[in-house]
Amino acid sequence: MTEQHPLRILHCFRSPVGGIFRHVRDLVLEHSKAGHEVGILCDSSTGGEHEDRLFDDIRPFLAMGLTRMPMRRHVSLSDLGMLWDTYKNIKSLRPDVLHGHGAKGGVLARLAGSALRVNRYRVARLYTAHGGSLHYSRRSLMGQFVLRMERLQEYFTDALVFICEYERDAYTDKVGRPRTETRLIYNGIAERDFELIPTRSDAVHYIYVGMLRDLKGPDLFVEAFAKAERILGRPLSAVMIGDGPEREKYRDMMIERGLAKRISMLPAMRVQQAFAMSQNLVVPSRAEAMPYIVLEGLGAGKTIIATRVGGIPEALGRNSPALVNPGDSDDLARAMADAIRIPDWHDAAMPSMEQVKSVFSASVMANDVLKLYHDLLEPKSRQALVVAS
Repeated sequence: MTEQHPLRILHCFRSPVGGIFRHVRDLVLEHSKAGHEVGILCDSSTGGEHEDRLFDDIRPFLAMGLTRMPMRRHVSLSDLGMLWDTYKNIKSLRPDVLHGHGAKGGVLARLAGSALRVNRYRVARLYTAHGGSLHYSRRSLMGQFVLRMERLQEYFTDALVFICEYERDAYTDKVGRPRTETRLIYNGIAERDFELIPTRSDAVHYIYVGMLRDLKGPDLFVEAFAKAERILGRPLSAVMIGDGPEREKYRDMMIERGLAKRISMLPAMRVQQAFAMSQNLVVPSRAEAMPYIVLEGLGAGKTIIATRVGGIPEALGRNSPALVNPGDSDDLARAMADAIRIPDWHDAAMPSMEQVKSVFSASVMANDVLKLYHDLLEPKSRQALVVAS
């Protein structure tokens, strides 16, 4: 980790679930251990017992504390009061760095940081999209509005951090060539995550781990599972692990197709527990940035079968036979069947552990992010920040 003066770093994001939460937790741990004071500001109305346990894990490393307040998913008039409360909370914490994650977190960090700058308080304002608004199409009215807002917010942004080449290219294509500082810093997993996890004696053929919403493709998983059974000519087994607003819809879907006894559902849990249930992890997402579940699966030695979306090809290798066409349950079923019926398919489809470690390490990620913070807060940069405000 870079040896420089300690910083006060506040991460802002909406929902403490999924990849964004994992990303922030890793940064908190790495930067806290390097002597920096770190805090989190996020929504109080999402997350459950699983997320509460994850907060408990990092609470000793949050020198600036954990601030939770209600945040709606979509923009509404109630946000005005929330923005004022957020600004007051942030001002009291006196951060050197405000790092927004996801669309809502990006708005909060940049608006609050800009308000502080008007009052001549020096703070670096950063934004990492993590997919988010970049999933919108320029062809829709909502997409045009969201993407134009992203462009407008560049005036209140000191640096954009992209977590994969796909996200950087999508931003340029949909929003425009960035007019502020940018860095490509891949998501990374900690050293403890590079440990092979053997499957249990009662392992199933496939697992799905993630949010239960259509964007992540649980419906495609169910459809492809049934088709893989027909390809192989025998019954298979699977577990869907996660929580989400559409859980019952997928349960009904399994019942209608007669699969309820062969696909079970479990609530969100630590990935180490989930990975012990199967060798084959299916990631059927319709859209992604750089999903942690893929990196965690690779670190655990699992076989990943995933759609060719977002930064997944950058992790698995662009020519991996494990990549399938997004939204295509036939192609997904073909890969799921191949993972079982073809000897040594794992070795042919997965990158080596050494390749994954060299690029997708949490220590590398955290060090690169910290270097960016310091670059923005150097004396010359600080003078520029004051002039810009």
